[in-house]
Amino acid sequence: MHSGSRPLRTRFAPSPTGDLHLGSAWTALASWALARASGGITILRVEDVDTPRVVPGSAARIATDLAWLGLEWDEGPDEGGTHAPYIQSARSEIYDDALRKLEAAGLTYLCDCSRAEIARVASAPHAGEEMVYPGTCRHSPPDRELKRAPAIRLRVPDHTRISFVDRLRGPNEQHVDVSVGDFVLRRGDGVYAYQLVVAVDDALMNVSDVVRGVDLLGSTARQILLMRMLGFGDRVPSYTHVPLVVAPGGERLAKRTQGATVRELRERGVQAEEVVGHLAHGLGLVKGRARDMTASDVAKALVPPEEWRKDAWPIPAHWQ
Repeated sequence: MHSGSRPLRTRFAPSPTGDLHLGSAWTALASWALARASGGITILRVEDVDTPRVVPGSAARIATDLAWLGLEWDEGPDEGGTHAPYIQSARSEIYDDALRKLEAAGLTYLCDCSRAEIARVASAPHAGEEMVYPGTCRHSPPDRELKRAPAIRLRVPDHTRISFVDRLRGPNEQHVDVSVGDFVLRRGDGVYAYQLVVAVDDALMNVSDVVRGVDLLGSTARQILLMRMLGFGDRVPSYTHVPLVVAPGGERLAKRTQGATVRELRERGVQAEEVVGHLAHGLGLVKGRARDMTASDVAKALVPPEEWRKDAWPIPAHWQ
């Protein structure tokens, strides 16, 4: 884990599936301010590996809205950098190499199960939990006749326990083989899975501190496991999982919800300093009364992640 012995490097990694959501702007500000407060490096990485979900023009619109908020980047698609490319769809060869390394170690297998077949066998997950793959194809011969284009799964060793300390949430532990099972590395349609690409990119880009939403807390153990299996155990970052942004009444803030995107607020005449100030105070990045702030103001007044807000934050009612 990051201990301060290597330069602090944070990243914001949006998926270009629509305009910049306030929840994403929230994590972007927190990640950016954490780096700027200590003289570290900020990285913008476009997570467009799931190409069927990409909305054309979305990446450029997100970049424009981030710039409007006052967030500039040291490395990224436009800035360049020593770890380019910073667009996941251009990094397929890198993911191919990682997958070959896992295959050579006997840590993968082909799975031609459909979602319906898995659902019939797997135990029903509790609310908010993922379905645990039952291992149907784990011991099937690789040269068998396949029913459909297969996914590639990680063969998670028995008794795999991953522990880490989240800077905001405290100690976490997951028995990956029990809680998740053998998870997908590449889908049957050839698209690489989120867990693999994020683990590889964070390691190769030397990201020291990951700041992201609490909805991704359950992915962390899998990503740490993959980093270790790929020989990046010394590059596992520190993690801070911030709360979600919700509607004034506490409901989920969907992209279609009025006032849910930075673009909409901007077009309605809301000033960037108002948006940044509300996000910074709502997240607990700064202390004192709520006020308009620039991103640089937030970095200068930043408190440690251990003191940030833990519960969901409702957006101001007047933004709706």
